[in-house]
Amino acid sequence: MGFFSTSRMSFSFFTLAFLAVFLLCGSGNAFYLPGSYMHTYSPRETIYVKVNSLTSIETELPFSYYSLPYCLPQSGIKKSAENLGELLMGDQIDNSPYRFRINVNESLYLCTTKSLNEQEAKLLKQRTRDLYQVNMILDNLPVRRFTETNGIVIQWTGFPVGYTPTGSSEDYIINHLKFKVLVHEYEGRGAVMTTGEEGIGMIAETDDKKNGYEIVGFEVIPCSVKRDPEAMLKLNMYDKVEPVNCPLELDKSQTIREQEKISFTYEVVFVKSDIRWPSRWDAYLRMEGAKVHWFSIMNSLMVIFFLAGIVFVIFLRTVRRDLTRYEELDKEAQAQMNEELSGWKLVVGDVFREPTCSKLLCVMIGDGVQITGMAVVTIVFAALGFMSPASRGMLLTGMIILYLFLGIVAGYVGVRLWRTIKGGSEGWRSLCWSIACFFPGIVFVVLTVLNFILWGSKSTGAIPISLYFTLLSLWFCISVPMTLVGGFMGTRSEEIQFPVRTNQIPREIPARKYPSWLLILGAGTLPFGTLFIELFFILSSIWLGRFYYVFGFLLVVLILLVTVCAEVSVVLTYMHLCVEDWRWWWKSFFASGSVALYVFLYSINYLVFDLRSLSGPVSAILYLGYSLIMSVAIMLSTGTIGFLVSFYFVHYLFSSVKID
Repeated sequence: MGFFSTSRMSFSFFTLAFLAVFLLCGSGNAFYLPGSYMHTYSPRETIYVKVNSLTSIETELPFSYYSLPYCLPQSGIKKSAENLGELLMGDQIDNSPYRFRINVNESLYLCTTKSLNEQEAKLLKQRTRDLYQVNMILDNLPVRRFTETNGIVIQWTGFPVGYTPTGSSEDYIINHLKFKVLVHEYEGRGAVMTTGEEGIGMIAETDDKKNGYEIVGFEVIPCSVKRDPEAMLKLNMYDKVEPVNCPLELDKSQTIREQEKISFTYEVVFVKSDIRWPSRWDAYLRMEGAKVHWFSIMNSLMVIFFLAGIVFVIFLRTVRRDLTRYEELDKEAQAQMNEELSGWKLVVGDVFREPTCSKLLCVMIGDGVQITGMAVVTIVFAALGFMSPASRGMLLTGMIILYLFLGIVAGYVGVRLWRTIKGGSEGWRSLCWSIACFFPGIVFVVLTVLNFILWGSKSTGAIPISLYFTLLSLWFCISVPMTLVGGFMGTRSEEIQFPVRTNQIPREIPARKYPSWLLILGAGTLPFGTLFIELFFILSSIWLGRFYYVFGFLLVVLILLVTVCAEVSVVLTYMHLCVEDWRWWWKSFFASGSVALYVFLYSINYLVFDLRSLSGPVSAILYLGYSLIMSVAIMLSTGTIGFLVSFYFVHYLFSSVKID
């Protein structure tokens, strides 16, 4: 989402670009590789839990933790530094009053609320029935809980705001938390790095040999416990209370009612673990359904081999045979044969005729190259482990930065194609502006509409005005200038020469039994067959709050998808040329780009059958808006792959034909 303008390559421009990247990266939790940034804590050292936005798979609208009447920290609410990706994802990380002392087991009192007024009680009930989850973080680890269903243990991140028992009209709030912190004992000499509440690292001198503790796990058992509010009000924050077992009886649980006073307490137990610090994220990223991923890959390979066989036949049997026969004839025989020619050889004088809406085609190809480059680099880096989920928002931040600077490639490719079609560079600046504004403009329009909806709902998912100006600044201060620089380089590059001359009068295209768009729509099913299984896991990670970390599989699927798009587009281009249809430019783009239509339809199918719990028109509009952005990006990327390969194929095919 970023992007835009000016053509002078000045020192000030590059200084601005460097500062922008520095600020984007510097505002996050720093670059992270699993196992490379270890925090070691001393015994009895104080550490505080942090809280993220409340989330729900029913509404997909995040809200601030303190939008509900929870206990406030003694020092007041302090927001943690958030990077661009976190802000766009709706994360809002704050401090909390939950205080732990390393290796000290204790049961503590936090606070008792004032009597709930009508609005607070109604809001708590609403958040409970919408299945909102509280998301806590300790030493950068999300809290986990476990439930058992039909003998199967299911792992969740976060815990519910409350619950409504089956057959009951009452709602109950989670007001007592039983934390279990897994620690790995570390023995070292010299210095130990310790970290306070705000994440500030300090090097402390140690004895010759001193124990330290690394946090390697963070679990919770949420409970609802009814306490005597008058007795609790006599206590101060962090006074000790008696540990409790989570009650099963509803009469011992805390109901959500108007005028109720709710007491919040918690317990913490530290348990030594053999889990090493570099492996602590394994429990969150444990891959499930590996067989399904392998099935997806094998299915894609079958499609690829099938299409490769068709392409092999086209190249080695049909095209090569025709060209060999044509080249073996003398000039008189060639002239006689030209009168008897049929198929693709008849459109030799029209095949490179300028397509309709040629500027739009150049714009979409430029944007497609930019999106494809961003996707490839991001997935490769993620597959190599450079974008861990421990660095929240890093994946999205990295994608935006890559997109911004790949504007130079988009401008170069778009302008060079424009020069090839037009035979000159006139109008390249206007083309570069269009490239820089086409896809980002679509994204900004959709996001603005969705943002008004989020603002109306008072959700933390709404993009703040300040972030809007930041994005616009990145757009016009980095992406536009980079695109113009790339376009300028495109005007200085060598022009691609067409191998044959174009006739002045267009050749009439014979009538066909069926419209070509049916063939194009059908072609999109093959790339979609490569993609759809992995698409299910990606949608689940986005909308059901699951971690997606099988980037190795995703990289393989990406390679297979590129291969299928290229093969499908070449086969369809050849089929159109064989029926004397020389308008192959747009058809080669949409032959592979039509996969986006199936992606969008599959997204609707996922909404109806897999997100049945999604409630309300607001949530559905948000889902469809984000799905539309994803589908447009996929269309531009896959369409560009198909077009560029088809262009090379047509150029190679007709450069082999001798024409006087």
